[in-house]
Amino acid sequence: MVDRVYKGAIPELRKSLEKLREDFSREASRTDWVRLRIEPVLRHARELERLLTSREFAGEFSRLSKGVSLFHSDLVYLRTNVKELERLLRVKKKARPS
Repeated sequence: MVDRVYKGAIPELRKSLEKLREDFSREASRTDWVRLRIEPVLRHARELERLLTSREFAGEFSRLSKGVSLFHSDLVYLRTNVKELERLLRVKKKARPS
């Protein structure tokens, strides 16, 4: 179960972060959100995705019952960052002069 949930959610969140990176790179801002927030979170998502698809760790995921809360916290971290970055982008787009 854990395996299936993370294998589906993490690539989806990575794609959302990649889209946010593109969207933020088009926005004029004094804060470089791509370098400051998106790239570090994207690296984390890519590393988790690599671990989940790695043959080296394939057998380990069947014994994750004690570590589920750790993976859950990673998902919460990724989802929260994506949600807040999307909110920030909406605010920036609204504030942009037409």
